[in-house]
Amino acid sequence: MSALARFSINQMTVKQLPLPELVAASARMGVPYVGLWREPVQEYGTEAAAKLVREAGLRVSSLCRGGFLTAVGAQERRLALADNQRAVDEAATLGTDTLVLVCGGLPEGSSDLPGARERIAEALAELGPYALRHGVRLAIEALHPMYAADRCVVSTFGQALELAERFPAEQVGVVVDTYHLWWDERVPEQLVRAGAAGRIASFQLADWITPLPAGVLTGRGQLGDGSIDLRAFRESVDAAGYDGPVEVEIFNEELWAGDGEEVLAETARRYVRHVLD
Repeated sequence: MSALARFSINQMTVKQLPLPELVAASARMGVPYVGLWREPVQEYGTEAAAKLVREAGLRVSSLCRGGFLTAVGAQERRLALADNQRAVDEAATLGTDTLVLVCGGLPEGSSDLPGARERIAEALAELGPYALRHGVRLAIEALHPMYAADRCVVSTFGQALELAERFPAEQVGVVVDTYHLWWDERVPEQLVRAGAAGRIASFQLADWITPLPAGVLTGRGQLGDGSIDLRAFRESVDAAGYDGPVEVEIFNEELWAGDGEEVLAETARRYVRHVLD
């Protein structure tokens, strides 16, 4: 088996590569999966993107992102649900069974974290059956607590898992993202629980570098450049029973300023060195 048999390159890691170039380079380098984002896929055309990936012999590991489900107003909530249904449709067209959810931060002027999380659950109750009918599973991604106010009130893997467990496993799963979870000593035991229930829908890698860059959103490190024991994480996720794609998703200005194909090749090399070996 190739060392890259489970390797997936997320589109944002090499966002300087247009989709056709990303697909061509991945196929040439033996990368079997790509993780895609809605905005560039929509720009290219969802059906055209699906055809491009399929004809190159690749598969889409996940589509990002749905979510942002914490709004209070009825009209805002209707719009969010409709957008997430479109995201499910896009994922199905692309041939991936995983739609990653960034669930949303606090509404403006609110400090009610439990209320925001409950509104996520209410939305999942509507979206889960719709996704299942289209062969797609909703994957809740917990984001580091520093994102709780504006991006995601689901801040720990435990919170993500408890939220997912309110619904059938075939409808709602969880994302394991090293960048967001590496600091939490409870994750290893929670991985066992998630794996036993078949809840792990996606596994994503990035490293944690310090000092954090001025732009926190683009502060993820290349594999091996930071503080995370990526190999141990992979071993724990494997032991929990997950055997799907391992997706590298790095937001980093320096990587984006480089040659996209060189970044892709280096990321694949580092995946083998720091995650597998």
